[in-house]
Amino acid sequence: MAVYAIGDVQGCYRELLQLLKKLNYKPDRDRLWFAGDLVNRGPESLQTLRFVKGLGDGATVVLGNHDLHLLAMSQGNLKHADKDHTLDDILQAPDRDELLEWLRQQPLMHHCTERNFSMIHAGLPPQWDLQKALDCAAEVEAVLRGDQLHGFCMAMYGNQPERWSESLQGMDRLRFITNCFTRLRYCDQEGNLLLKAKQAPGQHDPACQPWFSLPQRASRDQRIVFGHWSTLGYHVSHNTWCLDTGCLWGGQLSALQIRREKPPRETHVDCAGHRQP
Repeated sequence: MAVYAIGDVQGCYRELLQLLKKLNYKPDRDRLWFAGDLVNRGPESLQTLRFVKGLGDGATVVLGNHDLHLLAMSQGNLKHADKDHTLDDILQAPDRDELLEWLRQQPLMHHCTERNFSMIHAGLPPQWDLQKALDCAAEVEAVLRGDQLHGFCMAMYGNQPERWSESLQGMDRLRFITNCFTRLRYCDQEGNLLLKAKQAPGQHDPACQPWFSLPQRASRDQRIVFGHWSTLGYHVSHNTWCLDTGCLWGGQLSALQIRREKPPRETHVDCAGHRQP
């Protein structure tokens, strides 16, 4: 059995099928991990969501910011609704409720002891080790799966608080955790989240550090695959692998074969691009 982690699809369903063909993927033999952002901005979000859901136990998905954006829109929070309405097909689909119910059951973090790898969408703050990250993910997952979903979706947007503290409570705590797992790229040297910084490394103030490069990061001994950062592209450093290679923008869609004893092996397919950077 092979396990392949796949970067941000964002509704690029045709490219996903091309990648799976290149991998010689067999659904009765292999398993797929998706590093979040299955939907939004691309041309076929509905088809992508249906396909991944249809894989059942053959797929492991972590939620990204665009997946949470879909949930927020479904709950009536239109604060950041896209002007081109790329999620309308899902929200108006006859199986809408079934798809959204499945989506909100997905985790924010996946850890595989057998293959010694973890998967998230965006990043981890330096204060969290593996167990703390899993515990914090579980806090938000419980809210997404429960009867607090509406209230969470109406209040989840925002950049504050920017620093972790065990004393954080309520929506401040949930928002911080959510921002780490689904939006984080940079921290400052004190470990504060810098959520407005989005460019590639080297294009910001030197005090602005990629989350994975902070020397005090408590999760440095963990092998982590993530997405979210198309301006970073395929990047391997500090025990992390970035798989967002900008398919949506005319880059590539990327996969990483997750292997315990051997180095991970990358595969890419070129993408036509459905949006201008």
